[in-house]
Amino acid sequence: MASTSPTPLRILLVDDHFVVRSGLAASLGLEDDLRVVAEAGDANEALAQYATKTPDVVIMDLQLGNSSGLDATSRLCKEHPTARVLVFSSFARDEDVYRAIRAGAMGYLQKAAPREDLLQAVRTVAQGKRFLPPDIAQRLAERLGRPEPSARELEVLALIAKGRSNKEIAAALGVSDETVKTHVSNIMQKLQAQDRAHAVTEAIRLGLLEV
Repeated sequence: MASTSPTPLRILLVDDHFVVRSGLAASLGLEDDLRVVAEAGDANEALAQYATKTPDVVIMDLQLGNSSGLDATSRLCKEHPTARVLVFSSFARDEDVYRAIRAGAMGYLQKAAPREDLLQAVRTVAQGKRFLPPDIAQRLAERLGRPEPSARELEVLALIAKGRSNKEIAAALGVSDETVKTHVSNIMQKLQAQDRAHAVTEAIRLGLLEV
């Protein structure tokens, strides 16, 4: 009796660049155990395609033009708790990885990674296991162990980045100078920064501030 091949893993590609999706689909299609069953260019399309195709793995970009891959991942995992998302992004800032995992992603890989890593990541995530390259895993562990700036502290940090003084920040936020000093002190501690400029630089590096 002839042996039967295992059912290929069904994949949904989410990326706002058609050329990227086409290249990924062609590359993954070379593997007997992988099959791209749907593609999407934004968050809404991704959710619609998932509901229709129910793929085994979603390969998700973080930059989706007019929408966010983080938002798409969060919505997808809330609506479909069994969804298995692998973030595949050009960026791997600490905050991007942290937010992706918190949103429900089971894996994170940079687009510059070797093809073999992508194949391993897809197969690992399909099994319900987490996939993180060693360097990203280490940085995520460090990020998880660091206190997170509050929403108000991020507001203060954004104003510091614009060169505002404590008095100007207090006026802009409608709080006292002492309150601003407390926020700045907390920011310094949480970011392990030596001064205000270092805090801004560190926040940008981590992805807490956009430049």
